[in-house]
Amino acid sequence: MKICAIGLRGIPDVMGGIESHCQQLYPKMVKQGVEVTVLARSPYVDEKQSNFEGVEVISVWALRHKLLETFLHTFIAIIYARLFVKPDIVHLHAIGPALFTPLARLLGMSVMVTHHGADYDRQKWSPFAKKVLKFGEKMGIVFGNKVLVVGRSLSEALKVTYPKHAEKISFVPNGMLPTLTGKLSSSYLPKDLDIESQNYVLAVGRLVPEKGFHDLVEAFKQSSTSAKLCIVGDADHQDEYSKNLRKSSGSNIAFAGRRSGNELKALYQHASIFVLPSYHEGLPIVALEAISAGCAVLLSDIAPNVDIEAPSDCYFGVGNVSQLAEKLSNFSNLNLSLDREKFLQKYNWESISETTLGHAKNLIT
Repeated sequence: MKICAIGLRGIPDVMGGIESHCQQLYPKMVKQGVEVTVLARSPYVDEKQSNFEGVEVISVWALRHKLLETFLHTFIAIIYARLFVKPDIVHLHAIGPALFTPLARLLGMSVMVTHHGADYDRQKWSPFAKKVLKFGEKMGIVFGNKVLVVGRSLSEALKVTYPKHAEKISFVPNGMLPTLTGKLSSSYLPKDLDIESQNYVLAVGRLVPEKGFHDLVEAFKQSSTSAKLCIVGDADHQDEYSKNLRKSSGSNIAFAGRRSGNELKALYQHASIFVLPSYHEGLPIVALEAISAGCAVLLSDIAPNVDIEAPSDCYFGVGNVSQLAEKLSNFSNLNLSLDREKFLQKYNWESISETTLGHAKNLIT
């Protein structure tokens, strides 16, 4: 079986939830005998063609543009896939790329869509862009041969919205990284951040409005915590939001940029607490990574975060700065305990890859 993945920026170590999803998923599918080709966007990968743990990664030209990048690249990549890759299945990631599901079907390819979240809820999009994304969701569900959804609540909602296509919609979550469980010493913490083990608040994600880091910064300022705030991540496209957010940087607030490998692992493991104040998610891989690393978490109470089923004390009202400030001030008194082993079994990439492969096989038998 040959699968061609389209819709992600690229792998490995490209920032983003979809990219993390694909980086974990596809090498495991390759080990199960699947041939996988990822058509990456040229600005995000260094080589024209490379191999990552058995996954072929091909750079296809993309215009680095906030509005046009995804749609233009997906169109070109689908044509490229038909002419050169000739896969059994095109695997489209996210509802923006899913807009082109009818094109892939018209070209004679079976299509599996992974719905990573209701992107039309993202604050950065204009009303027109949100309508386009909503239409992309519809195209993926109506014309896709199979639709996988990373969020349980969203999966059930889509079945209600599209009852005629409910049988093709399946919940398949993101997973956790068991590699985060082996304890690293604090010597792996980035020296340039000037942070101490168990004395900093950690957040990880892209610097975009829907991640809610502006709420976190304000709540941190209002709180009485003596810990430092460390925000790991960057913006794909520098804009006023990311520039203004970075202006908050100071002696007790650090913007760490992109981190990976043992540095990121150590950041998770040695944080006092991990905070995800987002307004929009699919199923947040960064929260699962924090739990995998043994870190206590505070999460906004949006449905995808609630789907994780952490203790009630782990949640705060989305956008509720004063409530988050209160929890940051008193998190040591909250019940934030999680059964890490239970979560590792529930969100296991090995079983997720087997489930995904099972759905793919059903499309070509």
